[in-house]
Amino acid sequence: MRRLRGFTLIELLVVIVILAALAVIVFVALNPLKRTQDARDARRATDVASILTAIHISTVDSKGSLPTGLSTGMAETQIGTAGSGCAISSGGCNASVAACLDLTSALPKYLKSIPIDPSIGSADKTGYTVAIDSNNIVTVRACGTEGSTNILQSR
Repeated sequence: MRRLRGFTLIELLVVIVILAALAVIVFVALNPLKRTQDARDARRATDVASILTAIHISTVDSKGSLPTGLSTGMAETQIGTAGSGCAISSGGCNASVAACLDLTSALPKYLKSIPIDPSIGSADKTGYTVAIDSNNIVTVRACGTEGSTNILQSR
């Protein structure tokens, strides 16, 4: 008698279970949600550096004068074009100033456009803040951080 060769149902099920387990392990190891959050935080870090560099270069070009809208001893203020309702307290930010700081006319030579937070930002309220202490140290902060650390730079 001739016997047909092939896979049994048990053998097929075992292979499917093994492949499913490997797929789950790879998916968990890659953690796409964490990778997406890290990418947004990396963009925030780049945006903060861009804003701070633009302010710094503008100050140097104008022989030590801060760009229009910025002043020594300025409290943390959200950047944006909204006239009011700009207070924000998230991601380490504590901008209680009601009006946003519009830097679009002060920095066009140094920034093509003001960066906007990838999750919480808009042109009205960018999700980034700026503060200046009594020694003219400028601090720019990202308010929508998703990681465990604040994204800020001072100069």
